[in-house]
Amino acid sequence: MSFPRPLRRSVSLSPARTLRLVVLGQSAVGKTALTVRFITRRFIGDYDPTLEMIYRHVAVIDGEMVHFEILDTAGQEEDSLQIEEKIKWGDGFAVVYSVTDRCSFDEVMRLCFLINHLHASPKRGGGGAEQPPVVIVGNKKDLQFDRMVSTEDGENLSKALKIPFYEISTRDSYEEPVAVFSSLYQELLRQGHFSPGSFKRRTVSKLMEKIPKMQASSSLNSAGRSLSFNSFRDYIPE
Repeated sequence: MSFPRPLRRSVSLSPARTLRLVVLGQSAVGKTALTVRFITRRFIGDYDPTLEMIYRHVAVIDGEMVHFEILDTAGQEEDSLQIEEKIKWGDGFAVVYSVTDRCSFDEVMRLCFLINHLHASPKRGGGGAEQPPVVIVGNKKDLQFDRMVSTEDGENLSKALKIPFYEISTRDSYEEPVAVFSSLYQELLRQGHFSPGSFKRRTVSKLMEKIPKMQASSSLNSAGRSLSFNSFRDYIPE
C-alpha cells in the first residue's frame, strides 16, 4: 500500500488547527512506541505498560500547522466506562494490534464497533453524520518469525469494517507512523471538521483531566518537525 506523503516544508504558516487522537489496543502492542516515534523520530522499545499519557505535539502538514493531542491508552481497561470516556474525548482513532499476538488482533473489531457506537449516539449530535476517522494498525511486521497474524488477515478485516489498514514496523520506519497520523488528519480535514485556527472543543471529564500531559518542544526545524521532547526520559523506567 502507498503511504501518504510525509510532512512538507513550509515557510508561511496558517493559524494552527488542533485535533485529539486516541491510540487504542491491548497492552504491549506498541502504542507508546508508535506515538513517540511520530513525535520524536526515535524508536524506544521498552515502556511501562500501565503508563497512560496525553502527548502534545506540533507539526506542519501540507503547509498547515497542526496541534496534535494524542492519548496513549494503557490498554488495560478494567472499567468499560473508562474506555468510553476516552473514546468520547477523541476526534480520530488508531486501533493497534501486534502481528505477533492473535488476541490483540481479535480485540480490534470490538474497539471499532465501540467507537462507532459511541460516536453515533444522539447525545453527540450524530444525526447521520459521518463516523469519526479510524485506522487499523498492524504493528511489529519486522518480527516475521514470531508472526501470528497474516497481512491478509488485516486486509480482510479492513475490508469487512471498511476502515483503512496499515501494517507497519515502528522499529524500522519513521515514515510509516507518520502515515498513520497524517491519514487521520487528512480524513478529518475531508469531513470538514476543521476551520483555520479552531477546532470544536468538548467538555473534558474528570477522568480525562487526571491523565498526565506531556508537551513536546515547540521548536521546529526547517521541515516543520519538532526535534526534542521535554522530560521524555523522566517517564522511561530504569
